[in-house]
Amino acid sequence: MLRIRTPVLMVLLGALLAGCSALPSLEKPRKAVYLGESFTADETFSRLFDASLGDTCEAARRALLSQGYVISKADGGLVQGAKSFQPEGEVHVEISFHVVCVSDGPKQQVATAYVSAQQDRYALKRNPQAASLGVSALGSISVPLSSTQDSLIKVASETIPAGEFYDRFFTLMQRMLRESAPDR
Repeated sequence: MLRIRTPVLMVLLGALLAGCSALPSLEKPRKAVYLGESFTADETFSRLFDASLGDTCEAARRALLSQGYVISKADGGLVQGAKSFQPEGEVHVEISFHVVCVSDGPKQQVATAYVSAQQDRYALKRNPQAASLGVSALGSISVPLSSTQDSLIKVASETIPAGEFYDRFFTLMQRMLRESAPDR
């Protein structure tokens, strides 16, 4: 009579499960992200302004400031700014803008603003920490001490796609240019 012992059965069961996990996945392979980049003219992150390079970048800086963005860099043809949000209790979002202004036209009298905004999402991670305190004079008595250390970890990051978001920003830039233009 054939008898199977528990350890042998466990080894066989483990080998069977390991073999099943090695089977090829039935999921379709994911398409590489860069393949979605179309580089079409209708998906523009830029706008031409009838103003000098300096005035165009100043309008971008003022537009960001007017919406509560903190400017981290504003010199030459570059403006960078960021704003933080907390849409939920333990979720934090930061939008950062990167604006590059380039002179255009035969006499450099107009400028193009190239804008991209990135949205980073952070989640709160709690790390419990425990320690013990031994008091040798009393013997081997330990008193448990515990604390938690919270930290934000980045869980997602993406460039905000072209569309209404940028249209609103460019409209605000245009308004800033009109308001700062000297009366003629």
